[in-house]
Amino acid sequence: MQTEKVIDHIVTWLKDYANNAQVNGFVIGISGGIDSAVTSILCAKTGLNVLCIEMPIHQPESHVSRGQEHIKQLKANFKNVSDQLVNLTPVFEAFKSEVTLDGSQATVDMALANTRARLRMTSLYYYAGMKGLLVAGTGNKVEDFGVGFYTKYGDGGVDLSPIADLMKSEVYTLAKALGVTESIINAAPSDGLFGDDRSDEDQIGASYPELEWAMHMKENGKTTLDFEGRKREVFELFSRLNTINQHKMIPIPICEIPKNLI
Repeated sequence: MQTEKVIDHIVTWLKDYANNAQVNGFVIGISGGIDSAVTSILCAKTGLNVLCIEMPIHQPESHVSRGQEHIKQLKANFKNVSDQLVNLTPVFEAFKSEVTLDGSQATVDMALANTRARLRMTSLYYYAGMKGLLVAGTGNKVEDFGVGFYTKYGDGGVDLSPIADLMKSEVYTLAKALGVTESIINAAPSDGLFGDDRSDEDQIGASYPELEWAMHMKENGKTTLDFEGRKREVFELFSRLNTINQHKMIPIPICEIPKNLI
């Protein structure tokens, strides 16, 4: 990958899109993870306004400290960057007190995890509307189009996706070139939606290098029968997640009414 040229291409794309949309810049949720760090730097390099928002909901201290470290570095390097803390923990607890929590613990936990992501999306769009900004997404290619590892209308609810054509490994390459802090680069990827330190790999059941491999194999027309052992296990996992999460990746189905009925 021609890293510097890719960086320049994304920055130009972001700036052109914002200017054509006649907006002031971008708003982005900062999680303390690699994807939001890279995306926020790319947005900042446009020279347009960038609002970084922290939105903790019972967040692990390690996530909070990494996010704050990144914002501090970003503001020191770019004068067009500002930040806002929106503590969503009380909002989340108020929501929980108003809904029924019937069902298995796993089902409730997943529903509440997705609720966290949707509360954050709502907050980002509030500030986007108030300040004339676009919500910049932080999903990468294997998450957005491989296994669908994001919340529909949560972190998947964005205006544009600067790094969604990059594999996770390529995001790491950009991170090093952009000077992302070592604490973020070295941290295990985590969506932080469960209030603990479980990683993405813990949730998915495979590492990002494994998922990237499976995605490449599927694109090359391979099937489960082509592999055995761990490779077969990973390929089957990827294929299953890719299938069940298609509803996130394709446009909303529209029931088209036959012309003779109108």
